[in-house]
Amino acid sequence: MKFSQFLSILHARWMAVSMVLCMTVGVTTAVSLMLPKSYTATATVMIDARSPDPMTGVMMNGMAAPAYMATQVDILTSTRVAQRVVQNLGIANNAQLLSEWREKTDGRGIFEVWVAELLLKNLNVKPARESTVIEVSYRNADPKFSSVLANAFVQAYIETSVGLRASPAKQYSTFFEDRSRKLRQELEAAQVKLAAFQAQNGLTGQDERFDLETMRLNELSSQLVALQALSVDAESRSRQAGRSADRSQEVIANGLVSGLRADMSRQEARLRELKARLGDAHPQVIELRANLEELRVRIDVESQRVAGGVDSNSQIMQRRESEVRAALDTQRTKVLRLKDVRQELMVRMREVESLQRNYDQIVQRMTQTDMESQNTQTNIALLTPATEPVEPSGPRLMLNILLSLFLGSGLAIGFAVIREMMDRRVRTLEDISGQFGMPVLGVLPRPKGRPLTRGQARLTLSGTDVPQVKSST
Repeated sequence: MKFSQFLSILHARWMAVSMVLCMTVGVTTAVSLMLPKSYTATATVMIDARSPDPMTGVMMNGMAAPAYMATQVDILTSTRVAQRVVQNLGIANNAQLLSEWREKTDGRGIFEVWVAELLLKNLNVKPARESTVIEVSYRNADPKFSSVLANAFVQAYIETSVGLRASPAKQYSTFFEDRSRKLRQELEAAQVKLAAFQAQNGLTGQDERFDLETMRLNELSSQLVALQALSVDAESRSRQAGRSADRSQEVIANGLVSGLRADMSRQEARLRELKARLGDAHPQVIELRANLEELRVRIDVESQRVAGGVDSNSQIMQRRESEVRAALDTQRTKVLRLKDVRQELMVRMREVESLQRNYDQIVQRMTQTDMESQNTQTNIALLTPATEPVEPSGPRLMLNILLSLFLGSGLAIGFAVIREMMDRRVRTLEDISGQFGMPVLGVLPRPKGRPLTRGQARLTLSGTDVPQVKSST
């Protein structure tokens, strides 16, 4: 169908089109005037996404995300919030609503849930596009009731948000309390075992005994090293004294031996002098030779005595070295045992410290969750409370009329096209060409003075008379 044909149809059936349009607009206007007036009260709430959590001090990242705002809208429109509204306003005590519920549901279900769902039908929640503000609107025939319900929904939403945060915190607080009690018992038992172990082994938390014994071991080790050096030196001198006592250092350094040797040197010099002057048989020479022999014997005796002292000193050094070595071995065994005890002590102390640390963390979390369970603060605030509306929000007469004009035009055009399809008529030359598939050679003009009646118009197609067709009028 061409546009010109469409216009011809509308022109031919303008009365039907006008009638349908007028009926649609009239019915819409009448219904709009007959409908009761409704009033819409709007309250706004703001969600502060920039402030830190009042308990933890942590910034609430991602709160301004669309998903978070959508979640808040879902909470606002939930049955839980509506039930809190019913409880706060005492709507459940309304006898008329109770009888209506029993009549419609036969007493099945929960009355508060039924009332909550009834209230949610007139609630409209709309979040702002580029902010954290949410509009809460309620529509009702009573303007005062609509404002009361809008404010009640906002208050119930704030209380529910606080409850949603406090409820898990209460559960966590109970869990942490039980866990802290068990950890405290384990900590006390570990502390008792540690104290008993320290008392049994004579240890303190500072490892004083182990440090003292280690110091003693180091001292003995140093003494052993020193005695070993002295013992080696004494043994060397003893061997030297055994081979040639008069050449040993101790004998040479001895004052008595040195004095005797000096006297013997003087006597020998005097003996040589007397022998040269008096001869070997002189009594003085014989006496001096006897004195020299006596001095030599005394020197040998004294040298043997000094050499014997060197050997005795070597034996003493060896005995002291053996004693210190035995004491060192005993001390080393003692230190090793104390080291094992100390390691076990450290294990027990680490166990106590671990339990103490876990207990402190649990107590801290328990305190925090206990505070959160009692927290009544929230990041949601009432921005603008709902006030009683003065002008009704519905029905919107002008909007309904405009919509009826648009819909009525569509219905009228559709009605005209359907009527044309059911009663097809020739209205333009295109209709004839399309129906018979032949070109139009000529058109008889309409007689002047009166309209062409039905059956009086004839068209000649390719030089042949065509059966009578209906006029456009």
